[in-house]
Amino acid sequence: MRLKNISLNYGMRVFKALSEEPRVRIIHLLIQNKEMCISDLEHILDFTQTKTSRHLAYLKNAGLVSSKRIDQWTFYYILDEAIDIINQIFKFIEKDVNLLRDQEIYEILRSNRELAINKIENHPYR
Repeated sequence: MRLKNISLNYGMRVFKALSEEPRVRIIHLLIQNKEMCISDLEHILDFTQTKTSRHLAYLKNAGLVSSKRIDQWTFYYILDEAIDIINQIFKFIEKDVNLLRDQEIYEILRSNRELAINKIENHPYR
């Protein structure tokens, strides 16, 4: 469900949630990559598990982010109803050097994982 307009209360929650750099960086990574697990966010942002969890909880309580569990992994994603307002806000900061660097680190991480998986699957002794 997409929002056509928002209440003042919801708008205040959104802006408060985006008032700290770590949460902006997390939201940007989620916009770019649809969903991410907490360990990837920790690695990319160089945060502790506690700090990452605290910021994700804040984003969840603000109504911007939700999560799903798959086995031992928890994946976070932006809620459909928040995506339009988030995209509008991020149009103005999408070229920020820190945000671009975070995405670059994620691309390297993903590429390394794909290479490792490919190497394991094509190992001659399997």
